[in-house]
Amino acid sequence: MTRWGWTVGAGLALGCAAAPPAPAPAPVTPAAPARDYLVLIAAEATDQITLARFGAGAPKVERVQLTGLNPNEPDGPHGLAVAPGGATFFVTTAHGTPFGSLWKYNTATGAQLGRVELGSFPASMQVTPDGHYVFVVNFNLHGDMVPSSVSIVAADQMLEVARVETCTMPHGSRLNAAGTRQYSTCMMDEALVEIDATSFTVARHFILTKGGEHGMAGTPAAHAMGAPAAGKCSPTWAQPSPDGRHVFVACNASNEIVDVDVVSWTLARRIPAGTGVYNLALTHDGTRLIATNKRAQSVSIIDVASGRELARIPTTRRFPHGAVVSDDDRYAFISVEGYGSEPGTLEMIDLRRLERVAALDVGQMAGGIDFWRSEARR
Repeated sequence: MTRWGWTVGAGLALGCAAAPPAPAPAPVTPAAPARDYLVLIAAEATDQITLARFGAGAPKVERVQLTGLNPNEPDGPHGLAVAPGGATFFVTTAHGTPFGSLWKYNTATGAQLGRVELGSFPASMQVTPDGHYVFVVNFNLHGDMVPSSVSIVAADQMLEVARVETCTMPHGSRLNAAGTRQYSTCMMDEALVEIDATSFTVARHFILTKGGEHGMAGTPAAHAMGAPAAGKCSPTWAQPSPDGRHVFVACNASNEIVDVDVVSWTLARRIPAGTGVYNLALTHDGTRLIATNKRAQSVSIIDVASGRELARIPTTRRFPHGAVVSDDDRYAFISVEGYGSEPGTLEMIDLRRLERVAALDVGQMAGGIDFWRSEARR
């Protein structure tokens, strides 16, 4: 059974007056959200997609649906992306024989609308701003350490129209706001890769190893053994800024976020992050960067202008995974995998108060997550 929990930050002040002592005031409870927020989250160990609602009361499950083909073992839903406009959403199932799939669903009803087979372990993805294409990285987690690819799928027809070879273990697929460039990282090749989203070709790449940062045209060379330990990045996520002038890259090994200047294709700065920084999200105004720290059981909220960490917020369970931001920039929603037989968790962070305000149990190994919409409070 799905369970839910509500976490409230409370302040308790003790009276200091002479006898008889004044009673302690009631705990301070965060103001209830003015709207309801709807979020989709995938559980890789249970093949469940949960639609969750966060509003005036405790967060609750609106719908749970299953995805995948195999009735005997998990298909492993990994990535999740809501299309612009919100009418449909997409899920990657990473496990296959040997290939995984991309699934398309009606967001309001959960009805399946299509499926297409892709490469080995399709993982993170994003839909282009016009809704016509889905860019999916084929992570190839269990395969040989050889270059893999990004699949480009026509969203209406659910047809793979191109497969672009990039690098070893690509992850963290994100497009710029204009939809002209797609970015992904290469965990084993220490690189950020930029694809021209109009020609479906690799435009350039940027090496992220500390002390050896540089940009070049074309596809990176494969380095299956990885970089020397002292400078290793092991990038796991790429997040373009709203104006398209920067890409922020999570360096899971060095516990840093690398800021790449897109115009000059040079290193802008390195921002300290938590241990095992993993996924990134930006507020729509570009002022705050949210980072999940997978090995530190926490989420960092970073001021983009200064690079200063405003808060480091513990998660209720281990292994925080994905992050998305509400359409009004008020809340961040975090997926937490959990450990062993623990359920996964959807956690809500108030970006004004800089604290966790709610948590909801979902399926085990919660990972892929996206924001659907906000609406008038019920």
